[in-house]
Amino acid sequence: MNVFQNQDITRIARYLPHCQPMLMVDIIDYIDDENVDTSFEIKPSTLFVENDFFTEAGLIENAAQTCSAIVGQHYFFDDNKQEIENVKVVGFISAIKKIEIFSLPKVHTVIKTKAKLDSKFMSDDYQICTLQIEIFNDNELTLRGIMNLFLQKTTDEKI
Repeated sequence: MNVFQNQDITRIARYLPHCQPMLMVDIIDYIDDENVDTSFEIKPSTLFVENDFFTEAGLIENAAQTCSAIVGQHYFFDDNKQEIENVKVVGFISAIKKIEIFSLPKVHTVIKTKAKLDSKFMSDDYQICTLQIEIFNDNELTLRGIMNLFLQKTTDEKI
């Protein structure tokens, strides 16, 4: 069951440790315990747009946010897929093991990002994971890579 299905952008922002203008995922198209597919429309006002192209930093940020949805979902939903209220999560890329960028998408395109969980270590308060990522622009492979993420629950009200 996709707990994120039919969520609007304001709801998606709740499940990622990011907010505007840093939010680089519009829709979570599919998610399970090991895979996630997302969509993101690149607008002229999007952070990391230069000369009408989405930069390398933007692609990497989109990939990281897509990946964080796989492991982050366990903080927001219980075993019965019921939403847990008032959860705050922080996260960051702890390592980029490999990134290949083949092209930069133009403004007004929608990129599709796919991530697959390779491994994870989970404690009560944090998770460390390794994920494979692919980003497509009009079915053309734009980025391929492997990265590590660190996610942690927090009680900081400022987040």
